[in-house]
Amino acid sequence: MADSSPLLSRVNSSEPEAHPVLHKGPPTLDDAIEQCVGSFGPAQLIQAVLVSFSWVFDCQQTFINIFTDAQPSWHCTRANDMECLSAATPCELPKHAWAWDQPASTSIISQWDLMCSNPLISGLPASSFFAGCLAGGFLLSTLADSSLGRKKMLLLSCLTISVTGALTVASPNLWAYSALRFISGCGRATISTCALVLSTEIVGKQWRGEVGIFGFFCSMLGFLSLPAMAYLASGTSWWTLYLCTSVPVIFYCIAVHFLVHESPRWLFVRGRKDEAIQTLRSIALSNGKILLSSFSEVAVEEESWNVDIYSAMKILWEKKWAFRRLLMVMVVGFGVGMVYYGMPLGLGNLNFNLYLSVTFNALSELPSALLAFFLIGRMNRRSAVLVFTILSGLCSVLICMVIDGGDMKEVQMGLELVSFFSACTAFNRVLIYTLELFPTSVRSSALSMVRQTIAISGVISPLLVVAGRNQGSLSFGVFGVVIGGGGLFVMGLPETRGGPSCDTMEEEEKKEILNFSGDHE
Repeated sequence: MADSSPLLSRVNSSEPEAHPVLHKGPPTLDDAIEQCVGSFGPAQLIQAVLVSFSWVFDCQQTFINIFTDAQPSWHCTRANDMECLSAATPCELPKHAWAWDQPASTSIISQWDLMCSNPLISGLPASSFFAGCLAGGFLLSTLADSSLGRKKMLLLSCLTISVTGALTVASPNLWAYSALRFISGCGRATISTCALVLSTEIVGKQWRGEVGIFGFFCSMLGFLSLPAMAYLASGTSWWTLYLCTSVPVIFYCIAVHFLVHESPRWLFVRGRKDEAIQTLRSIALSNGKILLSSFSEVAVEEESWNVDIYSAMKILWEKKWAFRRLLMVMVVGFGVGMVYYGMPLGLGNLNFNLYLSVTFNALSELPSALLAFFLIGRMNRRSAVLVFTILSGLCSVLICMVIDGGDMKEVQMGLELVSFFSACTAFNRVLIYTLELFPTSVRSSALSMVRQTIAISGVISPLLVVAGRNQGSLSFGVFGVVIGGGGLFVMGLPETRGGPSCDTMEEEEKKEILNFSGDHE
């Protein structure tokens, strides 16, 4: 008779099992991890919160250009100079006829005389950052699935943004500044991806959606802290803000090094079973359990195709079902990123206080994250993304009419907040959706590819924002059309809510075949 014993010996615990888990065949890694350490205990909670906190620094570096590259206010030097008083910009005035309201060092625009430069020049630093995100994603994203793993990749990324942020304060000109922003973007490219994957791969399947939302709460905290820090630093040099957001990252990296565990799922898939067992034993001990099994029957083996840093990307392109999913979710991500990154950068084009408008946008991420947290287990991924992308696009297009129709700053701000809130909610869902669409062996690479398309929209959106300073409806109109049209592609993706999480391409492929057969019966 075949041995039908379960994967694990019983785990010492004060709570008896309500339902014994029986396996007719080799048990899955999902079952193994849940039997070992529980679905969601104190150790998983601490790791999820600590890892997700990296989103604070990620968000600060992403939107810091709103303040450091802001267009400063100016005034006429002579009260009776009618030519100066009637001018919309100082670009056609003599230099002696006007002056900045604050010291020139408060913004790179005033320090390096970019007020009247070409939009491509003044928008270069923000675009360089997102171009760096794009390059870093392609160069570094597969390292989290291949050689480095999730934890080391997160540490490398955080150290990069910390060092480059500190070096930015010494930039002698726009070109050096833009180059450092590019390098910062390269490092930042994998932070949220590694954090999201690392925090969700150590919890049971029923908690993955909720744990995945932790990062979005931290992102809101980072976004909300930025205008407060900028306000306190107003009147000082723009590089003060870079130091305030870069130095704390060093201490965060030290905490991650000593307190965060590598993903046991990734270790198993890479064939490092002893390390995976030791990681699970440490987590189980923190959760008040004692691991007694040798894990001799774990039904996950290292995949033979995963031999170098480009293997994950190659298999995603070769498998038709994987390529189709990846392409569609990337189109959706591009549209969402256009509003998510473009709207905050475009706040200066609205007739509203910049500090207040950025604060309102940051606060709008709170209800977005709360909505996602409490409804992630109840709402279908596909329909939620579709509804929020269409709503965001509609409100963004309506902003065009309000801008061109007169000075209605309250209505402008209201529509902008609804559009940004909807984009944030769609952004949350798209990333969680992507985690569920792909198996452990390529999950980080697939998620990074989606983030790269979001980064592409981040490269384009600052240029549209700068162009929209003279034609306000241009940027918001484009944002609306892109996110609304891109959201329609989600209709071609399968629903994943409540489904099992696969670890290998073979498992996911079998599930795809079964789903396809079930849909056509």
